[in-house]
Amino acid sequence: MTHLTRSGLWAAAITFGVAFPAVAHHSHAMFDHTRPQTVTGTVKEFLFRNPHVYLYVDVKNDRGDVVTYWIEMSNIQNMIKQGINQNTLKVGDAVTVTMHPLKDGRPGGNYETLKTGDGRSFGREPDLN
Repeated sequence: MTHLTRSGLWAAAITFGVAFPAVAHHSHAMFDHTRPQTVTGTVKEFLFRNPHVYLYVDVKNDRGDVVTYWIEMSNIQNMIKQGINQNTLKVGDAVTVTMHPLKDGRPGGNYETLKTGDGRSFGREPDLN
């Protein structure tokens, strides 16, 4: 193998290795951005980790049954910019979340704003993921 061929292969491997993580990010096509939905309930679980922060909220439906909503938030860096950190929410905290719901009707969505039971409000700019 010539030096030029080896150099080309190394360059391709490095380029692919750097570009691949950017390609791996999913789209937001699974969320309905035409109709925001607001739910109020209690925090069941709050996972403050990358690639996305996740919030699980127990919400009582019209029949009084508890339904757990899965809410995808942004990455840790964006959440910190919005004032949310790993200690912001605790299991049992009352919250109201406005989100773009899942298109398939499952209980969940993509976070837009959050209000805690003690009156703190958080929200993101539309261009943040």
